[in-house]
Amino acid sequence: MREFSYERASSVEAAAKAAASSPDAKFIAGGTNLLDLMKLDIETPKHLIDVNGLGLDKIEKVENGGLRIGALVRNTDLAAHDIVRRDYALLSRALLAGASGQLRNKATTAGNLLQRTRCPYFYDTNQPCNKRKPGSGCSAIGGYSRQLAVIGGSDACIATNPSDMCVALRALDAIVETVKADGSRRSIPITDFHRLPGDTPHIETALEGGEIITSILLPPAIGGKQIYRKVRDRASYAFALVSVGAILQPDGTGRVAVGGIAPRPWRLDAADGALPEGAGPATSALLADARPTDDNRFKVDLVERTLSAVIAAGRI
Repeated sequence: MREFSYERASSVEAAAKAAASSPDAKFIAGGTNLLDLMKLDIETPKHLIDVNGLGLDKIEKVENGGLRIGALVRNTDLAAHDIVRRDYALLSRALLAGASGQLRNKATTAGNLLQRTRCPYFYDTNQPCNKRKPGSGCSAIGGYSRQLAVIGGSDACIATNPSDMCVALRALDAIVETVKADGSRRSIPITDFHRLPGDTPHIETALEGGEIITSILLPPAIGGKQIYRKVRDRASYAFALVSVGAILQPDGTGRVAVGGIAPRPWRLDAADGALPEGAGPATSALLADARPTDDNRFKVDLVERTLSAVIAAGRI
């Protein structure tokens, strides 16, 4: 463990200013991902800003009928909230499919949004990784890539986003609310929040220097049957090979987002439009530009089979 300084932020604005003044600073709340990365010498912040005392732990209805979820709401509390279970069941089910009960008790909403990839080459500091050290190369390309992206990657990175929660948020059209270092506020659609790697895979989100997440805004509930199905190598405490989050309406229309296959939760309007035609056409639309490797080519078929099971469950 490297030496670092520590402070407890007194306000959201103070936290953003403190982070902006030190490029090597990190916010810390639950710490379920950051502390592991620090122990492995992957993250080496010089300064930690504790945001646990900022009061961002509320879940509140908003005037238009939507729901505002504070950045510090713990995953366990969010999954168990009455309104979430009733109106946004996809979110509750995705959260319960992730990690373990102990981790969900500590992990926060904002921390889940900011999870870093579980690519094995990212975690191995003896291997080149453009996400960990820009310009060093990508060991996954040409290496063992069974768990990695089949779409959305680049010649610099084929890592996947590990979050279950974010798959649900993508299907629900969530908005990420932030405060910037100058005190101004910003609303970022979830579709724009996670960046594709391109030539800069180390830049993973749309956040600017010092910008802090304060909440997630969910639009008014749209009803429908909400299903989250996660396929993994073991029954619990494992990241998705493929996950499908869907909101299905009685007339066959709906929305679908997929995890485990791309650097961000994957959803395309064309796939939503093809849902009434079945899993095959919807998968073809989702993965039209797929570039699987020999190791992960099976994910293309697995997406279709998982989506087919979800559609079938939606008819019950």
